[in-house]
Amino acid sequence: MARRELSSAVPMGRWLRMVGIAAAPPALALIILAALGLIPLGVAALSWLGLTVINAAAIYWLLGDLLHTKQDMEQMARGEEITPVSARTRIGREMAQALQRLERESRLRTDRMVSDHDGLEHALNALPGPVILLNARQTVVRVNRAAKSLLGDALEGRDLAAVLRNPDVIAALDTAAQSDSGQDVAFTLQSPVQRYFSAHIEPLTQPAADGTAIVLALVDVTAARRSDQMRADFIANASHEIRTPLATLSGFIETLRGPAKDDSEARERFLTIMSQHAERMTRLVEDLLSLSRIEMNEHTTPTDQLDLKELLASVIDSLQWRAKERAVAIDSDIEAALPPLLGEAGELAQLFQNLIDNAIKYGRENGSVHIRAWRDTSGRDGSGTMGNRGNRGNTGDILVTIRDEGEGIAREHLPRLTERFYRIDTARSRELGGTGLGLAIVKHIANRHRATLTIESEPGQGSIFSLRFAHEAAEQPGSKRPDTTLS
Repeated sequence: MARRELSSAVPMGRWLRMVGIAAAPPALALIILAALGLIPLGVAALSWLGLTVINAAAIYWLLGDLLHTKQDMEQMARGEEITPVSARTRIGREMAQALQRLERESRLRTDRMVSDHDGLEHALNALPGPVILLNARQTVVRVNRAAKSLLGDALEGRDLAAVLRNPDVIAALDTAAQSDSGQDVAFTLQSPVQRYFSAHIEPLTQPAADGTAIVLALVDVTAARRSDQMRADFIANASHEIRTPLATLSGFIETLRGPAKDDSEARERFLTIMSQHAERMTRLVEDLLSLSRIEMNEHTTPTDQLDLKELLASVIDSLQWRAKERAVAIDSDIEAALPPLLGEAGELAQLFQNLIDNAIKYGRENGSVHIRAWRDTSGRDGSGTMGNRGNRGNTGDILVTIRDEGEGIAREHLPRLTERFYRIDTARSRELGGTGLGLAIVKHIANRHRATLTIESEPGQGSIFSLRFAHEAAEQPGSKRPDTTLS
């Protein structure tokens, strides 16, 4: 057992005062006895001196033990480990033993509390939905990993109104606290992609040890809401788009059954037209299914790394045959040292295929399609000018531009180009095999990859479709990017 020097721990002034206080009663008693002649004065003086020396030693040792016990208690309060010492008095030894027992029990309780806290943290983090624990003042006490991913880090200690800026949720919290009953409320988060949530608020009957008085659990219902919306859109738009070819097919079938039954020339012509309409409906259904799948996953950022140069080269190669049909030259300038990009290869291939295919179809025959990809060092967009809201990028972003030499697009059409089934020239679009969904697919794939889509065009000057991918996206999968914008 370790031993510390006690003499240096005892303040001399305090010790002398205590010795003086302890020596006064025996001195008074011995003086009275000597005055009454019961004992000689010399004996009384020697007796007092002996008692004073004994008391002084006892007080010295006891005071040293008490002071070291005080130091040990201060160490316990600071969370430091107590160093055992050999006490010189019985009461000092008993106090040291009691303090060591107290330290062991305190450590056991602390370890249990830490274990319970860790267990609660693991349980909260295992929950798939965001959970926020609040005190009675609606200050965040604790959040799980899903809540941090949704709302950001450093949430603890902040007022919920500053973390989740939604008046409906705050009002429901006030109602839950006043009525002491659970509340449910639906709300929407707009950034970086619009998401729909259902919040359940449950006040605790007794506040927890950490101050938690209210539990706020969020459920992401984005997929369900979008599924309902897509179902409604499909009924409204797809039925309209399919009605015309179905009517045409029905008319031709009736004609082939009746007046043109034995007309081989008309039959061949009608079958060719019927085949074209059937192919168009097949493409329409495929695009609708593709758009549905992309929208269902739009709020989930991809985590796979891919080589953008290799992906673009593959898409360009797959469209060379279509470019040859229109005598269009594809001119590509792809930077060799592009960094890896976080993305889903199939979706990005579909995005670039739609954009390049549009540039070939709607560009000038015997013209060119120019594709460029590079690591931006200027913070500017693909045209060399600063972009509008959402297009203002960071130095190091990856930029991809696709420029055609077509007729161009009037400015009033630009904001609506990515709407489903929106066409500038419906007849020409259908003639070229378009379904009206290509740019809607492009927009939603760009949103899922937190990329910024910019469309620039002037009549007679062609069009430029630019995509800006955040360079930090390859390092931080949860990084937030602005929604798709048009300029």
